[in-house]
Amino acid sequence: MMHALPAAVPDSWFIALGFCAQLIDGCLGMGYGICASAVLGALGLPPAVTSATVHAAEAVTAGVSSASHAWFRNIDRRIFLSLLIPGVLGAVAGASLLARVPAHFVRPFVWAYLLATSLVVLSRVILGRTPLSGRVRGPVLGAVAGFLDAVGGGGWGTIVTSTLVARGVPPRYAVGTANAVVFFVALTTSITLWLNIGTPRQDIVLSLLIGGAAAAPLAAWLTRHVPPRAATAAVGVIVFVLGATGLFVTLG
Repeated sequence: MMHALPAAVPDSWFIALGFCAQLIDGCLGMGYGICASAVLGALGLPPAVTSATVHAAEAVTAGVSSASHAWFRNIDRRIFLSLLIPGVLGAVAGASLLARVPAHFVRPFVWAYLLATSLVVLSRVILGRTPLSGRVRGPVLGAVAGFLDAVGGGGWGTIVTSTLVARGVPPRYAVGTANAVVFFVALTTSITLWLNIGTPRQDIVLSLLIGGAAAAPLAAWLTRHVPPRAATAAVGVIVFVLGATGLFVTLG
């Protein structure tokens, strides 16, 4: 079933959107799904179709990004394995729910969580305190993030990367590992929604993945050369802005 946009939008715009979203996501481990979903939602696509479309494109771009991060050795295998299965199961649950329940019911809780996490991250940069914990509990984090990512059309990286950084994982590995796992989460979400609501907007998927695939190697290279303190501060600021804006719009 093809869901039409209220106005004609050039494919080049979606290619540019995919490039910018993946560049942000690849560098900071967050932002692809949220950026793309926000634009598609503003253009009038239903939440379930938006999530299916974005995750279909993200599955491809995340695959390129994961290979790039593996090449630059930005992935922590132990954290990757702890996040993988719970993240996939959470994505199945979230996508199944999204196909039946309006997404706006859960979004305020997502934004509130992001705001709290951003303050934790920023406090570590500004106050220079010891990280919360050097031991990352991946299963619960993966399940919750996978569920919320599927329901909200994005947010895996924003939740996972910021939480890993807050718990003391170096930004380089937090970003690379989150990007590696999101390939499986996005693929699972896309397939689950496809089985429930039909095919996503294939034309938009193609444009998004063209732009995203082009940006992924550049983003992975930049991740390795960004100073850890600067990357941590950037993560905190971006999550704070996204969380505050999303909560204001949702509750406004």
